[in-house]
Amino acid sequence: MSMPNIPNINATISITLEDSVNLLLASVAFEELGLSHIINAEAEKIQYALGTLRGQNPPTTPPTIDELLGINESVSQTLRNVIKNQMLLHFKLKDTLSISTSTTTTTGTP
Repeated sequence: MSMPNIPNINATISITLEDSVNLLLASVAFEELGLSHIINAEAEKIQYALGTLRGQNPPTTPPTIDELLGINESVSQTLRNVIKNQMLLHFKLKDTLSISTSTTTTTGTP
């Protein structure tokens, strides 16, 4: 077997600190948007189970209490995971903002 031929690639990326802070802030925003979609999907799951989702035909047989409790547990677990992600995103946002403010306040002459 021959050795792979790897081309010589210059992997230098040139972005400013401001660009990197803006990219980090955008990543937080996109993650928050994704979490909001998850929350909305969980709300629609409950509405579907209850037969109150707009445009849904009423269920032929209503869900049992055990089925509703199972759905509730599933939604509860998902929302707990969303909250955990929210906490991490909050830390990421605070750290990113501290980078932005610490670099702008320390640029003066000593």
